[in-house]
Amino acid sequence: MAAKKTEKPEKQKARQEVKKTSVGQTKAVIRESDPWEILMYPHLAEKSMKMVEAENKLVFMVKRNSKKSQIKEAIEKAFNVKVTKVNFEITMAGQKKAYVKLGPEFSASDIATRMGMV
Repeated sequence: MAAKKTEKPEKQKARQEVKKTSVGQTKAVIRESDPWEILMYPHLAEKSMKMVEAENKLVFMVKRNSKKSQIKEAIEKAFNVKVTKVNFEITMAGQKKAYVKLGPEFSASDIATRMGMV
């Protein structure tokens, strides 16, 4: 008789998993249920504020091990907007900075105002 595979409940799937990558090293896998696990804080530099106004982009500092698709889902979930493009860079300090372009029907300056950035 073959054993049946049982599906895990959603709560168990959403927990953070830890995977072993090599001897003595572990890698945390980010759960997608909470967008603020990926998004650390908005970047409030003058250049970032100009991007909000001129290019309809938001700039966030994000977790170093997050992927573009995870960043996109986190922004969409946190602010109820549509994201068209995500770029990122690793700063000299070793942090990851994400540049998120919003869809034309959404305003980055409205979201920045809601968050108290402007």
